[in-house]
Amino acid sequence: MNLTTGIPRYVWKRATNSARLFFHIDRIDAVLASYPKSGRTWFRFILSSYLVRLFGLNPALDLYSTFTVMPNFDLDPERGLPAFGFADHKPPVPLIAVSHRPYSRLWFRQRPIIYMLRDPRDVLVSSYFHATRQKHRFSGDIDAFLNDPAQGIAALTGYLNGWAAGLRHNPHIVLSYEKLSQDPISETARVLDFLGVEVRPDLLADAVEAARFQNMQKLELSKGLPGHDYDRSDGESLRMRKGQVGGYVDYLSPAQIALIDAACDRRLNAEARALLAQTRS
Repeated sequence: MNLTTGIPRYVWKRATNSARLFFHIDRIDAVLASYPKSGRTWFRFILSSYLVRLFGLNPALDLYSTFTVMPNFDLDPERGLPAFGFADHKPPVPLIAVSHRPYSRLWFRQRPIIYMLRDPRDVLVSSYFHATRQKHRFSGDIDAFLNDPAQGIAALTGYLNGWAAGLRHNPHIVLSYEKLSQDPISETARVLDFLGVEVRPDLLADAVEAARFQNMQKLELSKGLPGHDYDRSDGESLRMRKGQVGGYVDYLSPAQIALIDAACDRRLNAEARALLAQTRS
């Protein structure tokens, strides 16, 4: 209890943090939003690598310093908005905040949105390994995970429905992991055009090469990820685990695939189904 106000301490802390976050929101130029395990670590690294080259920024980019270029949409001092290192740079470096938050007009206002999505079957497999091998917050098998209301199919479809309905309120561009995998240079150039950032083909090719799966996996194996403590010798625990399109077929049974497909057909609104169509070739 806060003795001055009579407000419970956790309520006071939450309100204070929200006020501090609102202070930072006005600095944000755009938001990269996605459900977890949809490829944002990869695309963050492509974009931040490009911005470092375009603006001549200082850090030798790795999985830590990337947060100084494209921080999370939160107040974490190492990975969040306070970590952005180029607020005073001339010419101005766009501040692109990265978020897994559900859609909210309160938080995202009229900010341009890069909305990234991925085949739900690949997302759920990757989420399962993230929850069991990296975060250690789930101990059941994949059947139990798919049916877990907080992390499984219901959580994913609810998130997709909220964003699909909310995007109409913001300028936005949709980016699928599948199309990015097929043609990372063209898809990244499309996003840069949306952001109004100059496209330099030579710098973009270098940024895409720097973010190649094998290069990012080497960075993870050598230093890990900020804020995460996990066994990097276990290949299934890595953030750069497989980097494949359609890899779910190696982990899900036909019955599990049918369960996910049926749940998506039943639960997703029309806008979300239209978005997901972009993940299918």
